[in-house]
Amino acid sequence: MSDCGCGAEQAKKLERTTLAYLLSINGVMFVVEAALGFYAQSTGLIADSLDMLADATVYGISLYVVGKGISQQAKAASVSGVLQIILGLGVLFEVVRRSLYGSEPQSMLIMAVGLLALIANVACLMLISKHRDGGVHMRASWIFSTNDVIANVGVICSGALVWLLGSRYPDLVIGAIISAVVVRGGIKILKDAKATKSQEIVT
Repeated sequence: MSDCGCGAEQAKKLERTTLAYLLSINGVMFVVEAALGFYAQSTGLIADSLDMLADATVYGISLYVVGKGISQQAKAASVSGVLQIILGLGVLFEVVRRSLYGSEPQSMLIMAVGLLALIANVACLMLISKHRDGGVHMRASWIFSTNDVIANVGVICSGALVWLLGSRYPDLVIGAIISAVVVRGGIKILKDAKATKSQEIVT
């Protein structure tokens, strides 16, 4: 349950409202980042857009299980974790592909879109902060939002380095790092879901 200090039904309503906002923000940012990422030939932006897609899907799943049993919440978190890992590995494949075939990332556009994504994700982090000690599905959402902010800062830094060094490699490196962060977050969520299931069996 959320630590808002309210009743169970009100807490569920707050969770639903929060997740609906998170789903909308991440859905819109996925479209924006994906389109501009391909235009800017930026692995970092493409990686971040796929992370947004994973998050939007996860928030949708979490929205579905609000108020349901711990077992269903844990299952939803497990699906979220697996999805995160798959998308993270997909981004890593894209990094390898671009490192082999080349790319010409546009630094200014990378920094501008990265800043927009950072603002969106800080808003998400503020929305989810009151629920970070709630059910496993909400804890997963907190992990996603935290990872997103870290990734956005990385994207902005990569754009600056591409501009300063005149090299595409900072963008590729950041794309690989974001991939690792996404996979790590997915593994952490799977462990949390497994621990939650174990506790339910014991009790």
